[in-house]
Amino acid sequence: MFARLGRTVAHHPRLTVLVWVVVAVAGYALAVFGVHGESLFDRLTSGAPGVPGSQSEQAQAILEASGARGSSLTLVLQGVDPADPEVATAFAPAREDLAAIDGVEAVIDPLALPEGITNPAAAPLVAQDGDGFLVVVELDPDLAEGARQTALDDVEHRLEQVPDDLRDVAPDVTGIVGGTTLIVGAINAQVETDLRTGETIALPIALLIMVLVFGGFLAAAMPMAGALASIAGGLAVLLGFSYLLDLDASVVNVVTLLGLGLSIDYGLLIVSRFREELHQLVDADGGEGSRRRRGDGAVIHALERTMATAGRTVTFSAVIVAISIAGLLVFRPQILRAIGAAGVAVIVVAVATALTLVPALVVLAGRRLIRPSILSRVPGLRSILARTSDVQSEEGVFSRSTQRVQRHPWWVLLGSLALLGLLALPLRHIELRNSTTELLPAGSTQREFVDLLADQYPASTTPAITVVAETTLEEATAWAATLEDLDGVASVDPPSVLGSYVVIGVRPDTDDPGGDVARSVVQEIRALDAPFPTWTTGQAATQIDFTTALKDRARVAIGIVAVATLVLLFLMTGSVVIPVKALLTNAVSLAASLGVLVWVFQDGHLSGVLGFTSTGGIETYVVALVIAFAFGLAMDYEVFLLSRIKELYDGGLPNDAAVRLGLQRSGRIITSAAAIVIVVFAGFVAGQMLVIKEVGFSLAVAVLVDATLVRLLLVPATMTILGRANWWSPRFLRRLYARFSISH
Repeated sequence: MFARLGRTVAHHPRLTVLVWVVVAVAGYALAVFGVHGESLFDRLTSGAPGVPGSQSEQAQAILEASGARGSSLTLVLQGVDPADPEVATAFAPAREDLAAIDGVEAVIDPLALPEGITNPAAAPLVAQDGDGFLVVVELDPDLAEGARQTALDDVEHRLEQVPDDLRDVAPDVTGIVGGTTLIVGAINAQVETDLRTGETIALPIALLIMVLVFGGFLAAAMPMAGALASIAGGLAVLLGFSYLLDLDASVVNVVTLLGLGLSIDYGLLIVSRFREELHQLVDADGGEGSRRRRGDGAVIHALERTMATAGRTVTFSAVIVAISIAGLLVFRPQILRAIGAAGVAVIVVAVATALTLVPALVVLAGRRLIRPSILSRVPGLRSILARTSDVQSEEGVFSRSTQRVQRHPWWVLLGSLALLGLLALPLRHIELRNSTTELLPAGSTQREFVDLLADQYPASTTPAITVVAETTLEEATAWAATLEDLDGVASVDPPSVLGSYVVIGVRPDTDDPGGDVARSVVQEIRALDAPFPTWTTGQAATQIDFTTALKDRARVAIGIVAVATLVLLFLMTGSVVIPVKALLTNAVSLAASLGVLVWVFQDGHLSGVLGFTSTGGIETYVVALVIAFAFGLAMDYEVFLLSRIKELYDGGLPNDAAVRLGLQRSGRIITSAAAIVIVVFAGFVAGQMLVIKEVGFSLAVAVLVDATLVRLLLVPATMTILGRANWWSPRFLRRLYARFSISH
C-alpha cells in the first residue's frame, strides 16, 4: 500500500506539488479573510473554560438569558477631580455626543446624577481615591450584529476623545476604554500576534537545524515546505470547526503548534530515509549514473522503499498521536473537546503532507539530495556537516553512547529514574486555575483596565462568587443573611431581581477569586440546604466544576489511550513487554515534565526570564492537553526508535546489537526532530499569552526530557536488562501477531 502510494506520487510529482500549493494558498486566504470577510481570528471566543451541565455553567446561562442587556463600554478616567464643577461642564458635550450615537441606550456617569457625586448612587462610579470616575455607555440589546459593531466602534472612538475634552480643566487626566468585547478582541489579537511571533522565531531556527541534519538547504527545505502547507491546511480546518463549535482563542496556537512540530518531524524522517535508501542503491551500483535523471528508476525505487518503511512508521506514529489527542474528546469541557477534534484533524493534514507533498519534492530533487551541497565547500562547515548529515555509518555518537549504557544498564536505569523523580517532586503541590483576564500580559491595555477597576472601583465589579436563586426577593434576602456567617466571606451584596430569579453577590475575604479561600466559600455555599433551587458561579466555582469533570472522565480517557497504545505497539513489535514498558517510562517522563511546569509557572521561578506573572496555579485545561500532547509526542519518538530496532532484530541481529544499531540509525533523526520541536514550542514561549507560554514551555520540556533521559538512556538501559525478554508474548498472542502484525 505505502510502496504503491510512493510509486503514484513518483509518477506525478509536479501535479502533487501543484495541488498542495493551491491548498496552502486557499488555506491561508480562508484563515485571513474568511468566508464572508470574517477571518478565523474574528470567530474565536474567550473566557473561563466551562463544563456543560455544571452548576457554574447553568448559572451563567441563567444570567445571560435573564439579563437581556446589550453590549457596553466603560471609560476609566484618572487624574481628574469629579467634584470639580468645571469638570462637569467640560464633560457635558461628550455625554450628549455619546447619547446621540445610533444604538446607544444609556450613558451613565456620576456627574449627571442629582447632587452629583454626593448622591449615594454615584459611589460605585467614583474612584476610591477620589481621583477619577467611570463613564458607562450601554447599547440597545436588540441591535443587529452589524449595527451593534458600528455602534461599539463609534462609542469607543468618542470615549477615547474624552480625556482631550477635559485637558483644559484637568491637565493630568488619562483614560482607558474597556469592556467585554474589547477584552475578547485583545485576547484574539494577542493570539494572532503570538502565532506570528512563534513562527518567526521557530521556522528559521528549525531550518538551520535541518541544514545541519541534511548538509544542505535543498533537503532541509522539504520538511519545511510540508510544515508551511500543514499550517495552511490546519488553519483552514480550524476555520471550518469554528462554524461547528466555539473555539477558544488558545486553541489556534496550541493546535497549530502541534501540527507544525509533527509535520516537520514526519518530513524529516521521510527525507532522511530516502537519502539513506538512495545512497545504498547508488553505492550498490558502484556510483554509476550519480547524475542521472529521476526517471532512471533508482529514485523511484528509493522512494518506494522509503514509503514502505518510513511512510509506514509515519502513519503508525500519527495514528498513536491521534489516539492520544482524541482522548480529550472523552471529557465534558468544550475547550478540551475542541482541542481534541481540531488536533486530530491537524494531525491528518500533517501526515498527508508527509506522505504526498514531501515525497513529491524528494522525487523532483532526485539524486541531488545525496550530492555534497555548496555548504560542504566552506572549510569551517565541511567537517561539521560530515558528521551531522551522515546517514550511512553504523558506528557513531549514538552507537557509542548506547554501548556505554549497555555496560552499566542498572546504574543508568536507577540514575535516570532518580533524576526524573526529582523533577516530578513539585507536582505534589500543583494547584489548578481557570483564569480569564489574568492570561493577558500585564502591560496590555485591557489588563490594565481590569486591574484598575478592581483596585479603584470594587463596587462596580462583579462579585467573585454569584449565587442565582429561583425564589422570591424576600426569601432570598432572608437566606442571604446566613451567607455572611460563612468562613471566608467578607460581605454579601443585597439580592437583586433578574427576571424570575434573584441574584446574590458574595465577596470572599481575599483578592484571589480562584484561590483557596474563594473555593472554600463556594463549597460551603453549595453544601447549604437552601429552601429553593440555587446555582453558584464565578471563577472558583468554575475551577471546582472543571476539576471535577476532569477527574470524572480521567480514568476512561487514560484507559482508552492506554489500551489502544498497547494494542498498536503489540501489532508493531509482537511483544507485550515493550508496550507496557513504553507506557510506564512515558508516565514517569510526563510526571517530570509537569513537575517542572509547576516549579516554573505556579511557584514563579524564571518569571523574570520568561516574562510572566504567576497566577498561583496552572491552567486546568493546560494540564489535560499537555498530558495528551506530550504522551503523543513521546509515543511518536518511541515508534521512530522501535520500528528501526524491530526491523534490525527481525533481520537477525541479537537484541543488544539491534538496540545499538537502531539508536545509531534513528538517534540522529529523533534528536534532530526533538530539537526542532523544542525550538517550535520555545518560539511560542516568546509570546505574551500566559496559557500559550505554559503549553509551549511544558511541551518543550517534555520533548527534551523524552529525547534525552528516556530515549538515549532509559530505553536502551531497560532493553539491555530485559534482553530477549523484550520480545516475549504468550503463544496465543504470537499467533494473533502473525496474522495481524503491522511490520515493514
